[in-house]
Amino acid sequence: MDLPNLIPATLQRRYKRFLADVVLDDGTPLTVHCPNTGAMTGCAPDGARVWLSHSNSKTRKYPHTWELVETPQGMACIHSARANKVVREGIEQGRLPEFAAYPSIQSEVRYGEGSRADLLLSNDDARVFVEVKSVTLCLEEGLGAFPDAVSARGQKHIRELVGALDERTRAVLLFCVMHEGIQRVTGARHIDPAYCETLAAGIGAGLEVQAWRCAVSDAALTLTEPLPFSLDAV
Repeated sequence: MDLPNLIPATLQRRYKRFLADVVLDDGTPLTVHCPNTGAMTGCAPDGARVWLSHSNSKTRKYPHTWELVETPQGMACIHSARANKVVREGIEQGRLPEFAAYPSIQSEVRYGEGSRADLLLSNDDARVFVEVKSVTLCLEEGLGAFPDAVSARGQKHIRELVGALDERTRAVLLFCVMHEGIQRVTGARHIDPAYCETLAAGIGAGLEVQAWRCAVSDAALTLTEPLPFSLDAV
């Protein structure tokens, strides 16, 4: 997906989860919106090079949004909601050929007990619920992990996906890797062991798990290739 024209800046600090202070290249200080609810470990170092988008909405208190960050391991997109659009675009462009048999694509479809599926793919005979998770936690030796903070919501999503399974329904948990330093993906057992246990149970019940690399630049985000996933990765 193409990104809007982004504005470079230098990160001063992230705070209150949804706010960050930056300084533009001309020396102008700004407070910007941070669209990421996670811990953002390794993706918010003071003094990091960051990129911002700008909204013309008159109702926004903070018109700038933090989009990208340059980390020692490579570029990362911290705008986690972008992952859904990147994956949908990848499917529509045929980058994920295993989904070519499902021509209908819907977003934010209600299912289970009050949940919304990020994507629902379907044809006349079958359907696939797809839950997309953005991965930016980069550990040693190119290992990416999810989640980067305890996630009761993530556990609920796994249970809801498993509950949707039947003879005509698949369920896929798709990790969209939005950090260029990540080469393989695992569950962050050291952060949220309960999530990993729930995920293992889900896989045993038929939940499919995929990880896909997203190429990150200040011009575009593009799904490119599958990456290895294992709950036992070290």
